[in-house]
Amino acid sequence: MAKAPKSGAPGLRPSLPGPTAELERAAAAGMGLGRAATVFGVDEVGRGPLAGPVVAGAAWIDVDRMPDSVACLIADSKALTAERRAAALEAARPYAVIALGRAEVAEIDTTNILAAALTAMARAVDALVATLGRRPDHVLVDGNRLPAWPWPAQAVVKGDCLSLSIALAAIAAKQARDAEMAALARHHPGYGWERNAGYGTAEHRAGLAALGATPHHRRSFAPVRAVLEARGLG
Repeated sequence: MAKAPKSGAPGLRPSLPGPTAELERAAAAGMGLGRAATVFGVDEVGRGPLAGPVVAGAAWIDVDRMPDSVACLIADSKALTAERRAAALEAARPYAVIALGRAEVAEIDTTNILAAALTAMARAVDALVATLGRRPDHVLVDGNRLPAWPWPAQAVVKGDCLSLSIALAAIAAKQARDAEMAALARHHPGYGWERNAGYGTAEHRAGLAALGATPHHRRSFAPVRAVLEARGLG
């Protein structure tokens, strides 16, 4: 478990207990590679919303260089405000490399949300390989399913609460997706995307009923499909 910093950044309260680098180190030790191992963490955000893409993050952290004062800022992305996510990403920058992948609404509707989420995660890892310039020896994936890829990998249930690299990947993905939905809200007012990120809140459902679906709505999701059918567009 990461230790609390002696002096944190102003205005930040590190969340403890939280994710650690134990899984990253265990994976490296299991391969007999020690510090030479390259271990990625991967997570996705946006499975549940009625609108918008699913976005995945992949992160590599130099866990031997990252100080406790930075590691303590990395927590479950859902428990952090946008300001704290931004602060964690900025603090981690000297010790980590992060890349994003995504699957668009059309892909979600053509396949299904699980397949699209796995595709987004695979794309995030491909992007991190290109950015970092080396392939992973092992990938830690949040959840209980693995994408189809050539990398040795481990599914970790509640991984964003256990693994530093998974948690950092989730923070990056959520920060990017929330910002994108807020930008889309300016072009499609009335759904509250700047507050609900496309999730099916009462405000979003009321806007959907009153205004109909946008091109960013997932037509394969039941609440959206019901509105389309009621308007004779199903």
